[in-house]
Amino acid sequence: MTSTQQFANKTVLISGASVAGPALAFWLKKYGFTVTVVEQAPALREGGYKVDIRGVAMEVVERMGLTDEIRKASTDMRGGAWVDATGKAIATLGPDLIGMRSPGDDEVLRGDLARILFDAGKSGVDYRFSDAITELIEHADGVEVHFRHAAPQVFDLVIGADGMHSTVRRSVFGAEEQFARHTGMAACVISVPNYLDLDHWELIHAAPGKVVQVYSTQRSAAKAQFIFPAPEHLPDRRDTAAQQRLVAEVFASGGWETATLLDAMPDSPDFYFDTVSQIHLERWSSGRVALVGDAAYCPSPLSGQGTSMALVGAYVLAGELRAAAGDHRVAFAAYQERMREYVDENLTLGWNNATQMVAADARALRMQMTMMRMLRWMPWKGMALRPIMKPIAKAANAIRLERY
Repeated sequence: MTSTQQFANKTVLISGASVAGPALAFWLKKYGFTVTVVEQAPALREGGYKVDIRGVAMEVVERMGLTDEIRKASTDMRGGAWVDATGKAIATLGPDLIGMRSPGDDEVLRGDLARILFDAGKSGVDYRFSDAITELIEHADGVEVHFRHAAPQVFDLVIGADGMHSTVRRSVFGAEEQFARHTGMAACVISVPNYLDLDHWELIHAAPGKVVQVYSTQRSAAKAQFIFPAPEHLPDRRDTAAQQRLVAEVFASGGWETATLLDAMPDSPDFYFDTVSQIHLERWSSGRVALVGDAAYCPSPLSGQGTSMALVGAYVLAGELRAAAGDHRVAFAAYQERMREYVDENLTLGWNNATQMVAADARALRMQMTMMRMLRWMPWKGMALRPIMKPIAKAANAIRLERY
């Protein structure tokens, strides 16, 4: 099908301009749909933490013609080390092992990926920043959309690509509490000065129930990540000051470089805090509205697969809309069928990763550190980590991509 051919449901509104949204816009515009993207942020969110692109997601990147751009934006991490409270290396791993990546996979900063996807598909797409959906009213022949600022408008289809706390999902499917599954952990990511002089290098320090990680992909900046058990009562999602107080309290006696890293938290321009949770829905569409990426099937921020799932989901959803000549009923059902096994594999992987990453107590930590110390005496470290890496590779390739 080309853009000159006729098909149903030509106008599509996408909510969200992070990864899934721009990727979906790229493919829909290529297939001849008229695409609008609304994003509540005033511009693309720059920077952010590093994200993996694994397995079939790299095949999607190749079909987009963006492999070279992704390789240029690669973090090019040289590796990293687990360290004790004095900063002494317990185990040193190469980039693929510490990132649990297979040959051909890559890693980029989330903001760099968003920019690459946006630049590749922005021509002919109506991007509307600093606005958001406030209400969706579905009619027989379209969806009436009300915005925070723009005048109401009717679109043939609406796609929620607006993350784990999706407004579209809440409006159409119901409250987030119905679909969120909490691992019991929380995570915080901040920008910090690169005072440790890390050159494409990562350091990880674990304590009972906590992990601190700091890395730099360039010598002028670094990121610090704090992972810990989520308290029963969390600060409001919009109360950054309360979130920062919580992280500071939890890690007050963290040891190693923790105090210095926490001192940088109030000045971080891209503070991130959230529970480590998943989103589970039986169906990712209702009527003329569908979900993609974290809005539909977030595997948790610690899964290492959220970005890949967003890229693959956008490719399959757009492709099925093209194959069905815009018939959303056929396309949404096919999208669900093709993605289900892939999503289920990655949700299982994400849960296991998140719940096993942090040693719950001193005994578990001793066992974890003993295993890490043993790695230095193993000439083939990859063999020791194969039981961990095998399910990651399996989940990353748990779908065969169609040629649309």
